Amino acid sequence: MAYLAFEETPGGQPVRDPAISAPAMPAAIATAPAPVGAPVGAPVGPPVGFVAEAPAPIAAPVSATARMSALEWSVVALAERDRLSTLRTPGRLSIAIRVLFGDTPNPRLADPQLEALRRVAVLSWHHGYTIPSAEVRAFLAAGYTPDQYELVVDSIGRGRAESNARRFRR
Repeated sequence: MAYLAFEETPGGQPVRDPAISAPAMPAAIATAPAPVGAPVGAPVGPPVGFVAEAPAPIAAPVSATARMSALEWSVVALAERDRLSTLRTPGRLSIAIRVLFGDTPNPRLADPQLEALRRVAVLSWHHGYTIPSAEVRAFLAAGYTPDQYELVVDSIGRGRAESNARRFRR
């Protein structure tokens, strides 16, 4: 699942959220008396008959209401072939080469919402779940929901895994 709880300091470093930490030791274990005959300072295990609870899932599954249209899925599919260089604005040299040798197709989309989707999809196809927080914010500001973000990134992650599995089976 994609991880959306992000915050950054002015220096760009992520802030560690104290609410997201390792699960605490149950009180029954922490306060259990040491077994008779055990050396002093020996680790204390759970009491007899103690059943540990399963940890809560880190992230909830993507809701069933998160949907994308056929046009949006086609943008995600086309973004698989786009290079990371398509995310940058062309420089003077690039423009001059286009003028001299002919116009190359521009993969940028005219619709700002679809362009935000394309940018997230290109980054996800190339880097997996490692997407800059500024791009995630732009995606959410374009009108998409966090559930849709998770749907897109998780779908691309599955596609990347299948692609890698096919490539290494040969």
